[in-house]
Amino acid sequence: MAEQWLQWAQRLQAIAQTGLTFALNEFDRERYLQIQTIAAEMLAAGTGTTVETIEGLYAAQAGYATPKIDVRGVVFHEEKILMVREKMDGGRWTLPGGWADVGEPPGLATEREVWEEAGYKAKAVKLLAFYDRAKHGHTPSIFYIYKAFFRCDLLDTKQNLLANAETEETGWFSEAELKDLELSTGRVTLPQLHRFFEHSRNPDWPTEFD
Repeated sequence: MAEQWLQWAQRLQAIAQTGLTFALNEFDRERYLQIQTIAAEMLAAGTGTTVETIEGLYAAQAGYATPKIDVRGVVFHEEKILMVREKMDGGRWTLPGGWADVGEPPGLATEREVWEEAGYKAKAVKLLAFYDRAKHGHTPSIFYIYKAFFRCDLLDTKQNLLANAETEETGWFSEAELKDLELSTGRVTLPQLHRFFEHSRNPDWPTEFD
């Protein structure tokens, strides 16, 4: 579970963002901006990030505040799972994925992420899990996030990894090898990976959700 201070900061930011969208006068806007500043100060104190950095991220958000959606591809081949090493998180390992884009169905977004980050063509065939990120032991985030994990069938075992800004290496790992990986726990956790191996052994299991 996310720490209480983090949940408070996320809720304050969401209230401020939505309030700024519908504020009817400058007095209301000023009050919502003050709430947003308090949220930024809480997150800065809790994460070691500067208030200015967090306020810059807030400034890029507009409209009614809703959770962000992170999609991840779960690809198996010969009882091994596909993982990528992230450039932006100290070379830690995760499932290929990222933010879903506006105008793009979540299954297609996942297939695109697998192609762009790992260099494999795959087809999203089942939603394994739809999780509230705050409930699954991930590292703190300034925004509230839902995580969608799609089982993807490998269409071609030939890899065509293109140079990209996000990943530097790919690999296939057995379940026993997962414990030796340094994971990007903001993106995926070890219990989640073990759960997806269970799903691969039990393909009739239903989708999990919070």
